[in-house]
Amino acid sequence: MKSIIVDGKNLSISDIERVARGNARISLGKDVKGKIAAAQKIVKRAINDKEIVYGATTGFGALSSVFISEKKRKQLQKNIILSHSAGVGDAFKEEVVRAIMLLRINGLAQGHTGIQFRTLKNLTEMLNKGVHPVIPEKGSVGASGDLAPLAHMALVLIGEGKAFYKDRVLSGKQAMRAADIAISKLDAGEGLSLVNGTQVMTGIGALAVHDSMRLLKTADIAAGMSLEVLLGSNIELNEKIHEVRPHNGQITSAENLRRITRDSEIISSHYDCSRVQDAYSIRCCPQVHGASKDALDFVKKIVDTEINSATGNPLIFPDTGEIFNNGGNFHGQPIALAMDFLAIALSEIANISERRIERLVNPLLSGLPAFLVKDPGLNSGFMIAQYTAAALVSENKTLSHPASVDSIPTSANKEDHVSMGCISARKCKQILFNAENVIAIELLCATQALDLLTNRKAGAGTKEAYTVIRKYIPYLDADRILSEDIEKMCRLVRDGTILSSVEKRIGVLK
Repeated sequence: MKSIIVDGKNLSISDIERVARGNARISLGKDVKGKIAAAQKIVKRAINDKEIVYGATTGFGALSSVFISEKKRKQLQKNIILSHSAGVGDAFKEEVVRAIMLLRINGLAQGHTGIQFRTLKNLTEMLNKGVHPVIPEKGSVGASGDLAPLAHMALVLIGEGKAFYKDRVLSGKQAMRAADIAISKLDAGEGLSLVNGTQVMTGIGALAVHDSMRLLKTADIAAGMSLEVLLGSNIELNEKIHEVRPHNGQITSAENLRRITRDSEIISSHYDCSRVQDAYSIRCCPQVHGASKDALDFVKKIVDTEINSATGNPLIFPDTGEIFNNGGNFHGQPIALAMDFLAIALSEIANISERRIERLVNPLLSGLPAFLVKDPGLNSGFMIAQYTAAALVSENKTLSHPASVDSIPTSANKEDHVSMGCISARKCKQILFNAENVIAIELLCATQALDLLTNRKAGAGTKEAYTVIRKYIPYLDADRILSEDIEKMCRLVRDGTILSSVEKRIGVLK
């Protein structure tokens, strides 16, 4: 497999996913070394000319007015990493750490910071050789970037902190030695360059966007299955309805649902029934799912931009020789707002799915056996699966309160407005997990309902989803441990097994 070229300009969300989860190797672009050297030359010239260079000749944050003498400047760079390593809580999972490292490398490769090429090379080796710093999840307010978590990343680079290496937790020094990577000795400005950026919130966000794209297509599959077994109409999917309200996501979702339920004998079997309208969770599915798709498209554009942005301070421009000490690209507001928006969009996908689950298990609404099991009473069937879905969507409602509307001043009020972007991203990640499980429960229930409902042929996409699900999860003929079924189904949702099978049958969903 070819390595992914990292040059600060062309990294994509799919690249991040390949490196974070597939352990794809990276290599620095051919012009990176030159850009880094040019920026270093500007920094050294400025220092020699007794100019103020924030973080190189000064302290940090509220201490930026403190001049640092030449003999103490290397200690300053180590001190910023030590002092800023104040994170708490559980460590980020390996895939998140790898995404963070990749994004920090990509940002530094642009040549707008004071980093040395050898330092960047060491960080690249850490990623390629699987030296993964232990980074606590909590501690970033997303103002001067993700200072605390990025400092924990940088600790290992200088032989401090802890790292996972070959399934063991080692000291930073031990891990670097075991992987045969040189410990970096930082020069003026390098410590600040390593910790000043939005790469933690953006790394979490990039993976969340990647997974949300898959989930929203899979949610259309689940909704299509539910529409059939709940004897819904396909009138609400008619193109004319959606052409006169032409939101792209709505049109796309309706088209997906038409293709998923194409050639359904179940729908055609009750074409002349007396029901005039379906419940909103069925009838308004294109509108609700579509709005979340549009929200995701917006968020993806923000994340795509941030991935290849320079988010440090100071920023160096070698082509003009300028150093800007007073920029604010490290502020996480774009990602904070985007992650809060995605969190809401995912919550709504789970909300409407849970309402369809309720209709599936409720005999008064579905016409099917109570809780989708034979001998109800003796068996509880999917009763508590709906409880779990209800608990998850309720938790999502609490988590959907936007973190970005909060701000607590830091650094002696120098940083008097902060984004809380890392919190937004972490909350979004949890909501995504919950939503995946809710969609998994709907798929379980809809598949069971299809077994109980009829021997008529389901739609092309519905039939394919049913077939692949039954390869892994058997029909529920009597009570068993449901958490195991939910876990299996969630894995099929998360790894794309259901989506890819359906798309092979009916074509790529949008």
